[in-house]
Amino acid sequence: MKSSIFNQRVWVLIVLALVAVVAGCGSGEAESAESSGAPEKIRLDYAYYSPTSLVLKEFGWAEEEFEEEGIEVEWTLSHGSNKALEFLNSDSVDFGSTAGAAALMSKANGAPIKNVYIASKPEWTALVKTEDSDIEDIGDLKGKKVAATLGTDPYIFLLRALNEEGISQDDVEIVNVQHSDGATSLTNGGVDAWAGLDPHMARLEVESGAELFYRNPDFNTYGFLNVREDFAADHPEYVNRVIGVYEKAREWIQENPDEAVEIMVKEAQIEPEVARLQLERNDFSNPVPGPVHQEALVESGNILQEVDVIDPDADIEALVSELIEPSFAEETTESAE
Repeated sequence: MKSSIFNQRVWVLIVLALVAVVAGCGSGEAESAESSGAPEKIRLDYAYYSPTSLVLKEFGWAEEEFEEEGIEVEWTLSHGSNKALEFLNSDSVDFGSTAGAAALMSKANGAPIKNVYIASKPEWTALVKTEDSDIEDIGDLKGKKVAATLGTDPYIFLLRALNEEGISQDDVEIVNVQHSDGATSLTNGGVDAWAGLDPHMARLEVESGAELFYRNPDFNTYGFLNVREDFAADHPEYVNRVIGVYEKAREWIQENPDEAVEIMVKEAQIEPEVARLQLERNDFSNPVPGPVHQEALVESGNILQEVDVIDPDADIEALVSELIEPSFAEETTESAE
């Protein structure tokens, strides 16, 4: 009897020991997965004004990068910087494509974002008129209706252009419509001028003879790739890896411009001549955020303060410093060399 009881106790101890080992392994695996910092999903936007994002989406390089880890990649279309910023602020995307000045405006309003990559230096906006318009220069806009999308680079471009010529924004009627609707309003006579954005702007040039009557490449702020601050804090390695696939797309565009045009044609449903014109207005040579981008945003921010778009008491240089975070792109591009 004693032997039987002893054997039972031994088996109980063995079973408990095995349970403890299995539980320990499971706990270790869970802790390992948690400490790896891997997100379940990576949410990217794409935009017709960002050729790099279109190429990346077309070839599925992001999906390939994260496939082995079972991380899903989700794409969302941004029709403008304002939409990309809405998605970032509402935690609908992790990465959003915007103009630099638009990102600064959002940052000034408390948006939890960081700029970690420069997709391109575009001349993607100008002031546009119809072929038969009698508008010759900025001064002719007094008393006129001008279409622009609030919170985007074309809107900021318009404000800077007016300020440059000493014209108050109160001297014009700014009609807030999305970019594509601005193009339509111009062609159907709903407005007198339009702060345009490619590819819509290039399309009007090609299809209707629309004219860019005011251009200033330096008033175009850069194509920013922004990340939510919480994503960057929780998953820094994955920020680098997203930048890595963007780099692959950027380099591919430089080497294959004709094929890039074909992708833009398919995605944006535009004519090849329009896509080619848009692509020619993008400089893909410098992907790392740096002093030149900071300077451009400080200048834009100062103008936005003067016209009361940004709080006059805001510290623009501090905001720009908080927004632009070059370390991720520096690390990624250096490791690729």
